[in-house]
This record gives sequence, structure tokens and C-alpha cells, in this order.
Amino acid sequence: MPPDLLRLDILVPVLVCCALLWWVGRGLSWPARLATAAVTLLLIICVLLVERGWL
Repeated sequence: MPPDLLRLDILVPVLVCCALLWWVGRGLSWPARLATAAVTLLLIICVLLVERGWL
């Protein structure tokens, strides 16, 4: 694995988002949880693409 793929500046926000999704999603139905997770992951990917200049 290239060293730049396992950087804490990427890994920590993803883990924090997962924890936040778990906390927020406790009262949501499964379809709503999946939709929330999909939107969040899409936003994370867009931010990373823009930040790295690939978009």
C-alpha cells in the first residue's frame, strides 16, 4: 500500500464520520441510514478529490 493512502489526516475524519453516523442513525430506519451513509461518503470523496486536485 502506498504510504499516502494510510494518512491520519484522511483516516481520522472517516472514522469520526462513521461514529457520527452511528450516533445519529440510531433512531433512523435502515433505508434512511443507508441514504445518510451514502450521501456522507459521497461528500467525503468529493472533498478529497477537490483537495488533491483531481477534480
